[in-house]
Amino acid sequence: MALNLTPQLNPLASSASPPSVPDGASSTVTVPASYATPLPSLRIRSDADTLSPPLTPTSLFSSTRPDLSSAYQAFAPPAADPVVVEHRQGGVSFGGAVGGVPVYVMMPLDSVRGDGKGVNRRKAMAASMRALRSAGVEGIMVDVWWGLVERDEAGRYEWGGYEELLDMAAKNGLKVQAVMSFHQCGGNVGDSCFIPLPKWVVEEMDKDPDLAYTDQWGRRNYEYLSLGCDNLPVLKGRTPVQCYGDFMRAFREKFQNFQGETIVEIQVGMGPAGELRYPSYPEQNGTWKFPGIGAFQCFDKYMLSSLKAAAEAAGKPEWGSSGPTDAGHYNNWPEDAPFFKKEGGGWNSPYGEFFLTWYSQMLLDHGERILSSAATVFANTGVKISVKIAGIHWHYGSRSHAPELTAGYYNTRFRDGYLPIAHMLARHGAIFNFTCIEMRDHEQPQDALCAPEKLVRQVALATREAQVPLAGENALLRYDEYAHEQILRTVLFKMDGYPGSEDREMCAFTYLRMNPELFQPDNWRSFVSFVKKMKEGRDLYKCREEVEREAEHFVHATQPLVEEAAVALMP
Repeated sequence: MALNLTPQLNPLASSASPPSVPDGASSTVTVPASYATPLPSLRIRSDADTLSPPLTPTSLFSSTRPDLSSAYQAFAPPAADPVVVEHRQGGVSFGGAVGGVPVYVMMPLDSVRGDGKGVNRRKAMAASMRALRSAGVEGIMVDVWWGLVERDEAGRYEWGGYEELLDMAAKNGLKVQAVMSFHQCGGNVGDSCFIPLPKWVVEEMDKDPDLAYTDQWGRRNYEYLSLGCDNLPVLKGRTPVQCYGDFMRAFREKFQNFQGETIVEIQVGMGPAGELRYPSYPEQNGTWKFPGIGAFQCFDKYMLSSLKAAAEAAGKPEWGSSGPTDAGHYNNWPEDAPFFKKEGGGWNSPYGEFFLTWYSQMLLDHGERILSSAATVFANTGVKISVKIAGIHWHYGSRSHAPELTAGYYNTRFRDGYLPIAHMLARHGAIFNFTCIEMRDHEQPQDALCAPEKLVRQVALATREAQVPLAGENALLRYDEYAHEQILRTVLFKMDGYPGSEDREMCAFTYLRMNPELFQPDNWRSFVSFVKKMKEGRDLYKCREEVEREAEHFVHATQPLVEEAAVALMP
């Protein structure tokens, strides 16, 4: 799941023309709110078959639209001769030539029914897949929810819905990025349904609340099991890491015939929203709001036990009784919290260095453990492994980088926090998947020192140094050409001052998200053009007008399928 920061949602999504803001300008694009309805509680359960928001009425399509069936026959690629794209580091190969980046599309969070036994909105799903493939999309990303598949009983897996979904993708010639989603769905903006952790896991958390991440005020977070208990047999005799490994092994065995052909990537969930991080900025019930600094999540007894041992090993037992208690609250800014102040802040003291090293290393070790398991499970299957890292760009211009620190990324003005992550992924041959690729610095609140472009550039440099492939996602729902241009520029590394950009591209890009809005005529036109440009890669800049004309042909060619998908998505 991509992070949606509501206050940044941009009005450009409804406009085909980019705003007139020169490069490097410091002005801020005004951003109106477009909120998802907050979910009531992390602990309550919603109806198992909750649907995504329905499509607006069929008036989206003009009744005077001419019959495009002949155009579709003329321009649609032959079904028996699909484009073969090799998903690999540094770009993709089209008939032997290197260039272009494959585009995947995230499927709805509730693609599979709440009982795990079937696909939601089957007709709409099939029509949407046909439309995506005809537009040149390489594949789809699907959340494989732990809370659905192993819902009722430990070791009993229900794969029926995913079997149907993968079979549908294969029949439509779409590749699949399967996300091992070991987190809860619900509690973050953009979560359109509620899928808790498996019932038997929640029961154990009820018995032992310290299995949940905990802040200094005692607030428990049930989105993901605390990494402090990774190696303890707290789940009916199994450790959490064993449970994750058994789940991935069961997936491999069930879908071995799809691996390497249809399933080309396994993204391994490692924290809230599927990202390798602590749940330091929970949006549920308004606990955190952008651009707050968040809060450290190390106050459960298992994390504190580890901290105590680390402090004693360092010869400073007095440092092991608690995490920082002067680090402010979720919605403070860095200068409001003594620990994060630019002058004399605890983050830049011997104690701060000790604590932040331990806190970030615990996260790295967590990633190492799960990646080791995933690499063993999926060895020799022909699939790649990836890990998602959060794009925490607010207060990036401050010295302490407080929001990154509370999330577990020890990145400050004086220290690179992404290089250790890149090296960890490189040891296991994993892909570094990063978000906020569509954002520009000048679109963000300047008083919060947001700098997504600078952050992406730092991550790109870290992955290049570690020689690990880099993939991207957009963090916000954006359909406008201005956002698409930024994605193209970033994915192809056409960034000013980026050294070595001439020999590197991202290995893949995943687009947020397949929903009714995507199939609205203007959005679909922009999207099809975007996919075409991504496939052209660096050659895009050789003949821009020609690419635009070809993209327009695809828009007309896919219109019948788009209308079918849109109608099917209606309630």
